[in-house]
Amino acid sequence: MEIIIRGASEEFAEKVIALAAQHHAELSISTVRPGWTVDRAERYLRDLTAGSRRMAEMVTVDGDGYLGADHLRSALGALNGPSNGLKRAVDRGIRKGWWPEGTPAPITPVSDPDNPSWHQNIAYRMDRDLVPVFREALTRIAAAKSAAESMGITPGGAGKTSASWAPGPAAVTDYLGDATPVDLDGGSLPHDDEGDGARECHVCHQLYEVDDQGTASHLDTARDTDHTPRS
Repeated sequence: MEIIIRGASEEFAEKVIALAAQHHAELSISTVRPGWTVDRAERYLRDLTAGSRRMAEMVTVDGDGYLGADHLRSALGALNGPSNGLKRAVDRGIRKGWWPEGTPAPITPVSDPDNPSWHQNIAYRMDRDLVPVFREALTRIAAAKSAAESMGITPGGAGKTSASWAPGPAAVTDYLGDATPVDLDGGSLPHDDEGDGARECHVCHQLYEVDDQGTASHLDTARDTDHTPRS
């Protein structure tokens, strides 16, 4: 008897091996570890919206794995949209089978240890061993951007999160595979499960969010005085 199991956790595999040994079965088991590889990190980054990807890039590159929330806010505005996008991308990847259940979020918030009742985060961090992994993934994305530009692929426009291109060499399709279409300078389009997350305003091309009551406001709230953000 031959049993083939793919995508099993190590714990599950050990139990199956012990059971099969009692029946003299031959096993072929492929386990999947719930961790971050460069390939998974690249898929994760490509699946982020522009604001979330910029946040991930800043924590990884600018902060070398740890960056103060005030520094991030100075560049991104309010962080609830981008930070929610980081978490949702992990959950979405589990649902789509890109990485296994139990894969930890690569970037997590840091609360103030001296004031735990204060809910505003003081920083965002990444485990030190993940920093080189995500840096390599960012390098791949930058290389893909350069290759795409040399083949005539152009972004949809400054700050936009869509991309358009004329049919090009098969190498482009082979490289991108089934990755989410992205702006060469930004991230993916907002996903269907991000109704209360950050979106891009078609008027000023800046991020905005919709709260639980359906009220839309720019992450940079000063822009609300100019116009009402819209999807």
